[in-house]
Amino acid sequence: MWLFVLFLMVPLIEIALFIQIGGLIGLWPTLGVVIATAFLGTWLVRSQGRLALENLRQSFGALKDPTEPLAHGAMILFSGALLLTPGFFTDAIGFALMVPGIRSLVFHQLQKRVTLASVVSGQAQWSGHDGPQETVIEGEFEVDETPRDGPSAWRRD
Repeated sequence: MWLFVLFLMVPLIEIALFIQIGGLIGLWPTLGVVIATAFLGTWLVRSQGRLALENLRQSFGALKDPTEPLAHGAMILFSGALLLTPGFFTDAIGFALMVPGIRSLVFHQLQKRVTLASVVSGQAQWSGHDGPQETVIEGEFEVDETPRDGPSAWRRD
């Protein structure tokens, strides 16, 4: 239900803001502001995205948890979509998400509401239950070196 309200309210807020600001400064300056925020938003997404990517690389290099840099990258991507969407309300939210402090605040609020499961060195870390039962299957094998007709993806050439 809240998603329906969101999809209903955002366009209504945008229309109201366009009418108010357009009446205050006129049609062409309003369109100029919308186009300028799209260009500024594109530039900010590129620069902030590079920083987020570098932070992600550093966390991988230091073998630290990459959750926060990944979340920052996702929020930058989302804010870029908001900044490219014509409107003053979406631009305000998009520009707010470009501020690293606000992204950190949003991340910590989301972190309180989301339960994460992670994979470390190929082993799943389970929360809430014992995880899968371990099964060992023993067997023997031998390499078949018999020449075959035609190419095969299963043999060495």
